[in-house]
Amino acid sequence: MWAKCALIGVLCGLCSSVSANTTDAPLAPPRIALILPLRSDTLGRAAEAVRAGFQAAWERDRGDATLTVIETGDSSKEILSVYAEAVAGHDIVVGPLSRTDVTALALSRIVNIPTIALTQPDISIETDGTLPRNLLVIGLSLEDEARQAARWAGSGKKSARALVLSTTATWQRRAAHAFAGQWQQAGFEAQSVELPTSGGYFSANAIALLKKRIQSDKPTLLFLALDATQARQLRSALGSDLPPMYGLSQLNPLVPQDADSNRLSELDGVRLLDLPWQIALAHPAVMIYPRLLDSAEQKRSADLERLYALGIDAFRIAREIGLRHTDFDLDGVSGKLHVSFGNGATRFERTALQAVYRDGVVVPLNADH
Repeated sequence: MWAKCALIGVLCGLCSSVSANTTDAPLAPPRIALILPLRSDTLGRAAEAVRAGFQAAWERDRGDATLTVIETGDSSKEILSVYAEAVAGHDIVVGPLSRTDVTALALSRIVNIPTIALTQPDISIETDGTLPRNLLVIGLSLEDEARQAARWAGSGKKSARALVLSTTATWQRRAAHAFAGQWQQAGFEAQSVELPTSGGYFSANAIALLKKRIQSDKPTLLFLALDATQARQLRSALGSDLPPMYGLSQLNPLVPQDADSNRLSELDGVRLLDLPWQIALAHPAVMIYPRLLDSAEQKRSADLERLYALGIDAFRIAREIGLRHTDFDLDGVSGKLHVSFGNGATRFERTALQAVYRDGVVVPLNADH
């Protein structure tokens, strides 16, 4: 599983590119606190995946950095108390994990050391521009994926019409809205359709109406703010005579170890975005970190794999910040990352891999991976 030391050294050089924006003062080993809801009934498994990824990266790349893992439950009040205590004895805090807790922290006015939030706050906070300057938000965002998908799908087009499909699920509505907004910003036309479901299935009437609309409106493409099960139903019901289809990482429920034995041939040709950790096993950074260990009690999960990848890159970002790098790029396991932090406006960008279903498996379109 592990590469030889010499090869690892070469690969590490390929995985990050750091600017010269650093301070000249002597560097003390960074003390990192990782705050996760490991005692939460709802977020415990997700938190454990992030912890495992973060610790795997720390154990491989820590140098002199120290790590303290702090367990919490679901209470935002507890999060603020724990955070205040962590600030007193650490140089960098990583966490929280839930949207509610990140929102509470962003509004608390107690963020006075570098803090790396692991999910997005409420959209109103991002829009209002009230994020503390010491707070860097690096969470996996389906809205960001949707905006990237819109830029990808619209690249090189002078005019185009997209039909944006979702259900009433909150994450799907958010993704559909983000795609439509980015698409319209580029000067294109977008029309959104929310498909009703019952018992996890689309109604025959809804499918018939959608098929008729596609035939009459002739959209340039379909954007699927759906999961893989829903997309398979839709593709099977609508037939093969369809415009190009684009979607998000949620269209890929497969983990690399199981992909060959669980092919989704109904989705062949569908384009989507996903993380290098999921679909690019020859990626330099992916090769040098251990995979998430299987659990006898838990089925393998693509979403947990993505959170494990987030944990790996969270440590790598924390390490660069600990080295006082203020503007840097990482070829991460969760995507190509750009970070500006500690010297002017804080900015984080993640670019996922463009991919397509071929023979029932998601493969990257980028030849470099």
